Amino acid sequence: MKKLEKKVFAEKLSGELKSAKSVILVNYAGLGVKAQQELKARLSEVGGRMIVVKNTLLKIAGESAGIDKDILADTILVGQTAVIVAENDPVAPIQVLGKFAKEFEVPKFKVGIIEGSFQDETSLVKLSNLPGRDVLLGQLLGTLMGPQYELVGTLNANLQKLVFVLDTASKK
Repeated sequence: MKKLEKKVFAEKLSGELKSAKSVILVNYAGLGVKAQQELKARLSEVGGRMIVVKNTLLKIAGESAGIDKDILADTILVGQTAVIVAENDPVAPIQVLGKFAKEFEVPKFKVGIIEGSFQDETSLVKLSNLPGRDVLLGQLLGTLMGPQYELVGTLNANLQKLVFVLDTASKK
């Protein structure tokens, strides 16, 4: 890239980082071209984008976007780095990355920012293992509705017993 192209790219990346709900940094070393295309396709299905970027350009764009300097430290920005940007659902791309990493053993999580809060590698791995949003909402609904269904079942059982007793008494 020429110097002017780098500046334009950094400004564009900075704008994307500001507007993103989550920004995840991954090490994609060892990821082949076909696997990389597959990962990008899976991420686009859930509203995420993978941007391969040089560490120096990421540092410049991150500083202009107001990202914490701890995330842009030289110890984190080592090796091949890709940025995963999520516009809508902040957790769905992390789950896609987790499933993909189980299949191909790459990429490796570095750090991330999810809705403004810093996440290290271990917390990103934990988030990637969570079930999807719809499954979690279904589990919550089941937990909330469980006692009501049990109450209705108990009340119906007593009514059914009463009807059975009255029915057998009327036949005698």
